[in-house]
Amino acid sequence: MRLQVLLSVMHQKNFNIVKKANIQTDAIIINQANSFKKEIFSHNGSHIQIITLDERGVGLSRNNALMRSTADIAVFGDEDIEYVDGYKDMILAAFDNSPQADMILFNVPSRNLNRPTYTIRSPGRVRRYNCLKYGAVKMAIRVESFKRENIYFSLLFGGGAKYSSGEDSLFIYNAIKSGLKVFACPKIIGYVSQEDSTWFKGYTNEFFIHKGVFFGVLSPPLAYLLGLQYVIRKFNSFHSEKSRLEALRLINKGITISKGL
Repeated sequence: MRLQVLLSVMHQKNFNIVKKANIQTDAIIINQANSFKKEIFSHNGSHIQIITLDERGVGLSRNNALMRSTADIAVFGDEDIEYVDGYKDMILAAFDNSPQADMILFNVPSRNLNRPTYTIRSPGRVRRYNCLKYGAVKMAIRVESFKRENIYFSLLFGGGAKYSSGEDSLFIYNAIKSGLKVFACPKIIGYVSQEDSTWFKGYTNEFFIHKGVFFGVLSPPLAYLLGLQYVIRKFNSFHSEKSRLEALRLINKGITISKGL
């Protein structure tokens, strides 16, 4: 099988990102900047494409890479990722061992202790009820399966979009909803620096409204229940800025907005 890294970056002026990310396979790098350009070159025997586009949005960036992918397996990355040596063999071996898998989630720990990523402790099947804690950089997919089911990232959510985070969760949720099989693997394929968030600016009114829009798009029948459980579960995180009632009211406002999307 052939593996491609699909990397989303911004304002890159040279090829240093290939070395910085420790890319050891073929790759498609979508560089969002202020011009249009396509560059193709070889790096240690791997085929690298850098496509510069004058547009914005992480979902749009990932979709542009996925649409162009010709590999059997693809992994998503951002400019703050550094893959470990041997990630290719590790990922392909996992798919060889799980031929029924359409997506396998791996560990990509954060080097920033103040912004940790979720840790996969043991291998297993991922279902709709526990799929919302994985970022795109953890995902390795069978490209043909996702193209066949027409599953791409939402352009409504994520950095550069109208509403903040949620595009990763919708991507995996829609994959499972479409019948694709998703598994988790505790092996580490890379690390992220997680220095700054492009979307989180505190627990503002906008944060909770956007969360409500996300719940409404994710599952209209369960949106209000999802909002309620979020307020209960996360209250210790935002209690100094919002009461439970304030947060729930704003989330419900977002759910109402989602009905018009």
